[in-house]
Amino acid sequence: MYLCGMESRKLYEIALTLIQGVGDVVGKKLVAYCGGAEAVFCETKKALTKIPNITESIVDNIMSPNVLKRAEEEIKFVEKNEITPLFYLDSQYPKRLQHCHDSPMLLYYKGKADLNAPKVIGVVGTRNISDYGKYVTENVIEELSADNVLIVSGLAYGVDAAAHRAALKYDLATVGVLGHGMQTVYPAENRKLSQKMLEKGGVLTEFISGTKPDRENFPQRNRIVAGMVDCLLVVESALKGGAMITAEIANSYDREVFAVPGRVGDIYSEGCNHLIKINKANLLTNAADIRYIMRWDVDTKVVAKQMRMFRDFSEDEKKIMDVFGDNRTVHLDDIIVGSELPPSKIASVLLSLEFDGILTALPGKRYQKL
Repeated sequence: MYLCGMESRKLYEIALTLIQGVGDVVGKKLVAYCGGAEAVFCETKKALTKIPNITESIVDNIMSPNVLKRAEEEIKFVEKNEITPLFYLDSQYPKRLQHCHDSPMLLYYKGKADLNAPKVIGVVGTRNISDYGKYVTENVIEELSADNVLIVSGLAYGVDAAAHRAALKYDLATVGVLGHGMQTVYPAENRKLSQKMLEKGGVLTEFISGTKPDRENFPQRNRIVAGMVDCLLVVESALKGGAMITAEIANSYDREVFAVPGRVGDIYSEGCNHLIKINKANLLTNAADIRYIMRWDVDTKVVAKQMRMFRDFSEDEKKIMDVFGDNRTVHLDDIIVGSELPPSKIASVLLSLEFDGILTALPGKRYQKL
């Protein structure tokens, strides 16, 4: 029996991720039904069994004292190592990732970078990076230094490490997403690099301390890279591999994907060429391609100000604009809930506001007030 209200909120949030049979989707459902992570553990067994798809075995696992005991150990670990647990409802949690249905309930973060920076780019690719791949990676990131983007990658060999190093070289924040717990850095050769990243960027993981860098963890890690960015750049990749998995996930999240074309016959260009051929990636030759597709090169504020001078908002438009409040960017789900308009009506109103330069559509079903 838990003494509800006497333990910290973070303790229960960590404990929720440790319940056997409860993944990210089910865990969020429990929070929604019960009203919070702590409330899940305070709820009666009878009430928990009434929640759809919550079996008796899951309820028994919730009631297990081992869950809270392990969470207490983790609290000591994160406090000792100055790690911040970010629950999916926290303001610091990556907002772009938050709207992905399978996003982690909890992230462990260490660093200084703003995970909700205005512009976030993921850079991925083969571990067997070529000299050409190194050149393109550094060149694109150097060109993007004026945009003050956050560079996200997986801190692996090859393209990942090249992206992190280039970001540091050109004074950009960079975050590495780990496929294991915070007790180590894998590969070990990148430990010094990760330490430098903490000065302005950071490292994060969804895995509890002690989790080893097992093979199955890395495809799971890739969805975080894909979900927390505005767009994803694939520098070099074979037809199969982690970068291609990340690109596929990014497409499923409605993120823009860019790929660097390579020579026909080069094994680590086949993946990029294939993505471009099947229209799952934009061809990239330099940073200007990213700015153009992402509309970073448009002075949208001036256009919007001019348009507002010559039009009045309809009642439906006012309802949608009221959802934004002081926020510049809002997800479509929040517009649907906040405006209380039928989805079909919302679609037409949003289109009208886009045509008039009041709003612009962003990747990931988000809209930005101009």
